[in-house]
Amino acid sequence: MASAAEQLAANLNLGVLSKATELKKRIWFTLAALIVYRIGTYIPVPGVDASVMAEILRQHGGGILGMFDMFTGGALGRMTVFALNIMPYISASIIIQLMSAAVPVLEALKKEGESGRKKLNQYTRYLTVLIAIFQAYGIAVGLESMQGPFGSAVYEAGLFFRISCVTTLVGGTLFLMWIGEQITARGIGNGISLIIFAGIVANVPTALASTLELGRTGALSPFFIVAFLLIALAVITFVVFMERAQRRIPIQYPKRQVGNRMFGGENTHLPLKLNTAGVIPPIFASSLLLLPATFAGFAGTQEEGIISRIAAALAHGQPLYMAFYVLLIIFFAFFYTAVVFNPVETADNLKKHGGFVPGIRPGQSTADYLDRVLTRLTGVGALYMCVVCLLPEILISQYGVPFYFGGTSLLIIVSVTMDTVAQVQSHLFAHQYEGLIRKARMGGRGGAPRLR
Repeated sequence: MASAAEQLAANLNLGVLSKATELKKRIWFTLAALIVYRIGTYIPVPGVDASVMAEILRQHGGGILGMFDMFTGGALGRMTVFALNIMPYISASIIIQLMSAAVPVLEALKKEGESGRKKLNQYTRYLTVLIAIFQAYGIAVGLESMQGPFGSAVYEAGLFFRISCVTTLVGGTLFLMWIGEQITARGIGNGISLIIFAGIVANVPTALASTLELGRTGALSPFFIVAFLLIALAVITFVVFMERAQRRIPIQYPKRQVGNRMFGGENTHLPLKLNTAGVIPPIFASSLLLLPATFAGFAGTQEEGIISRIAAALAHGQPLYMAFYVLLIIFFAFFYTAVVFNPVETADNLKKHGGFVPGIRPGQSTADYLDRVLTRLTGVGALYMCVVCLLPEILISQYGVPFYFGGTSLLIIVSVTMDTVAQVQSHLFAHQYEGLIRKARMGGRGGAPRLR
């Protein structure tokens, strides 16, 4: 009996150790891939004067360039091979997702399951190449016309530079797309999201160091720095709570008899997230509002110009900017939620499988009920996103916080962190269950003790 128990424990420990080793390999692979990404953000594009590009971005950092430079971890400001980052792939994914709700052919592919998903992913890759070529060519042409205090941003403008720049930037985007897919398949977490996460987090140490340096020199009071850190911790806690919040709609399935066996009769629920749209509304809203500032910065218009007036009225911290920011976030929250969740389709699927919401008639009544609940949830989620996104604007404009770290970045960081932690926990739980099953099976052999 003792030898059987010892053998059981040894086999169980060996299985858990092997599974833990697999999890470690996944984590190390993810870290190695992210290190490769960060190294690539320091490899410059051939023919570009990095110092001139950095000065130009410093002058026009209040527009879209500043926001995308934050997402790329400074790769755009240094004009490196990863200057486009993974943004073309994100744009292509959003376009395909929106078109799948409007184009019947793509909508049919979406309903085909795994095979349809593979075809949509392939279309997304093709569209990523087209978007990356278009954006890279625009950057190449724009670089040739940029002039900084130290001269032109390009050493030798011409056709050869445009071809090399487009090839380098498109190749960098495709390489990042491949790295993201490898992380998803062989690592931990969603690879594309982790790349964006790494780019945003790369700016955090510099921002904190500058804040502490201002505190050391007396520009900021120690009380303000401590209060700011406490507010940041409270906001992160609030974001985690709201991102995990969901409304669970009870679903029941009736019992049915097939031969001598009974099937169905179980109770489950349909989870509806409070923030179904995710980080898409703040990204779209901030992108649209930063367009006037970007155009005004590169057009070089004078103060009395209409573009400059609009850009000044829509600058960070201005009341008009905050008002439009709130309205656009609310609009895109409802719009994108309507794209990704179809109450009529959900109600039809429930009806086909015999499921129903207690107290609600199947079919159109269920669709109306789900639409009503989702509308209320989206309204609360939109207000939550407005609060999170407006707080950094208020801190910058009213209290002089020395760096910009918007609500969009905070939402991305918290969401990606929660998703990665959830995947790590799922791996650990799966390993524990496998160990328990193995122990239970071995407990039924040769007088070995059973689990009770």
